[in-house]
Amino acid sequence: MLAFAAMISPPLPPAILLMGPTASGKTAVALALAERFPVELVSVDSAQVFRDMDIGTAKPDSATLARHPHRLIDLISPEESYSAARFRTDALAAMAEIAAAGKAPLLVGGTMLYFRALLHGLADLPQADAALRAEIDAEAAERGWPAIHARLAALDPLTAARLHPTDSQRLQRALEICLLSGQPMSELLAASARQAPPWDFLSLALLPGDRAALHARIARRFDAMLLAGLDDELHRLRQKYTLNLNLPSMRCVGYRQMWQAQEGLLSRPEMRERGIYATRQLAKRQITWIGNSFTAERFDCLAPDLADLVSRRVDGFLTATAPG
Repeated sequence: MLAFAAMISPPLPPAILLMGPTASGKTAVALALAERFPVELVSVDSAQVFRDMDIGTAKPDSATLARHPHRLIDLISPEESYSAARFRTDALAAMAEIAAAGKAPLLVGGTMLYFRALLHGLADLPQADAALRAEIDAEAAERGWPAIHARLAALDPLTAARLHPTDSQRLQRALEICLLSGQPMSELLAASARQAPPWDFLSLALLPGDRAALHARIARRFDAMLLAGLDDELHRLRQKYTLNLNLPSMRCVGYRQMWQAQEGLLSRPEMRERGIYATRQLAKRQITWIGNSFTAERFDCLAPDLADLVSRRVDGFLTATAPG
């Protein structure tokens, strides 16, 4: 009976997700895994998709990429944009190719929106409507945001139950979605959750046991980027491409602050201080994302034997999911 059931529902192919905040050592662990197991690496990084942005994105160097190629890096010009929807399409295609070659995809990075899009799909939510938002804002100014919350509760009680009555930004968006789509946002999000891809995922999160130690790492890494020539890299980018600070590429941490320094808007010490602070804030958001949005096995990224600990878990997972 069990064998018959297995024929009807064959085991899903394995895939490993390695996530964590910036400077948590994800790349080093991923390379250690690639040395030990039949895996291929797929980048989950919204900054490393840009060509010629190497230093500020902590992109693996050419020697590393020659030994362990990373898919989904150097995809587009810094003048272009890349979306979570495109990532999902590209990642699933790469994963299928890797599995067809008899290996397991190892997706590594810190762009949590991309991980979420991969695992849960993307809700087909309507675009923002400026006129409707202005109407909601005017109603809130007259009656207060708790009244908007009550209006939302009548249309989408599930969403209203998880939002605070004064959370203006989320209340506005939730009510806007209801009015534009004619459906509760909770139903649209539930539909997207049913888009989970047919893979057996092992989710691993590298998180700091000591935030202060991670902050020190972040400062050291930012200084290393400055010494490696982040200033010169941005000069070359500005000469080669038509860029501005509103582009996604130039909103990346480090590049934005260096741009402002090059324009004389920040002194070099201020640029460094703001770059490190922005990186710390990025790490904080990444850690919050992991805690709120993913069920992942956690490892202290500061552990001296981190690679060995993660390797043992991956070994057990791949052994358990091996065919036959």
